[in-house]
Amino acid sequence: MSWGYNGHYKISIESGQSFNQEMGQFAEWAATLAEHASDADYRKDEDPSEGPKHYIDIDNYPEFIMNGRIPQTIDSVIAKYGENFVIDQGILPWATVTTYDSLVQCFLRRDWYRAVLFAADLGHYVADGHMPLHITRNYNGQFSGNSGIHSRYESAMISTFISQISYTGDDISFVEDVNDYVFDYLYANYDYVDSVLMADDYAESVAGNTSSYTYKEALWNKTKSFTIPLFAKASNTLAALIYTAWVEAGKPSMNPSGLNDDVFKANVVLKQNYPNPFSGSTSIDIYIATDSQITLDIMDLSGRTLEVLENSRLERGSYKYTWNAAGIPNGIYLLVLRSGNDTTVRKILVL
Repeated sequence: MSWGYNGHYKISIESGQSFNQEMGQFAEWAATLAEHASDADYRKDEDPSEGPKHYIDIDNYPEFIMNGRIPQTIDSVIAKYGENFVIDQGILPWATVTTYDSLVQCFLRRDWYRAVLFAADLGHYVADGHMPLHITRNYNGQFSGNSGIHSRYESAMISTFISQISYTGDDISFVEDVNDYVFDYLYANYDYVDSVLMADDYAESVAGNTSSYTYKEALWNKTKSFTIPLFAKASNTLAALIYTAWVEAGKPSMNPSGLNDDVFKANVVLKQNYPNPFSGSTSIDIYIATDSQITLDIMDLSGRTLEVLENSRLERGSYKYTWNAAGIPNGIYLLVLRSGNDTTVRKILVL
């Protein structure tokens, strides 16, 4: 899973920081994009065609070794190398473009519910394209003496230091050629493959192993200078592609929530906490459509209230809460939002 659950969540939710003024109606999308950011990974267990969509071993193409580029349409590479070869190398760029095209079609049909889910998948593939080890045949360091680096870099290190990944949005503009745009960031991000491998060698030499906190800290210190920008660029790229798809579809108007009628009609919306799973603390966002008396509680599975985060009448707007789970045993807990006769429950996992 490229970047793991927390990494994908981070990239998708921060995409909202790059939404421009025209995209005001998309304000509620970021949380939903984040909640569904790993859907594409979960589908791998059920759909055998899903796996190749998450990577491309681009350096198995002779043209890339010779001039840093490959034929950029799937028809052209299949015609030259055959379908089996192309599927074996992964189809990440073409899966990204196909998902973008599906998003455009959803906008044209005003199918907002499916649109946000396609946009979430788009965010996942964009994030994969900004993870250097998803762009190389040496994806796990198996050809360079770095076996196991894939999960050490994208999951173990990121989960440990994700709180240090901080960035703000950047300007976006209409993408004139989506296919070229996708391939351009793949070519650019491939440059970091060797940097990850060299950082792994360094961290192991410092720690004497590849599993300790000392190793992960050394790996982070060597890679954060390009890892944080990769996260930022992935978030910005997702925002730019959503904007471009919307413009291409004629800038259709949606309901204020940007999701579907059920969400629009809901008086209160409880978003999934972030990060989740987590250790330490987690953030919780709610949206109140009209002034309401609400309670927001943390409960265990027996229904015992552990903490009351809110119990008051709130004005219309968005609210953010932080729950510190220090001292709380590992396990599943419930986040319960009540307003009148309505109750929303989210499961949260303390590690």
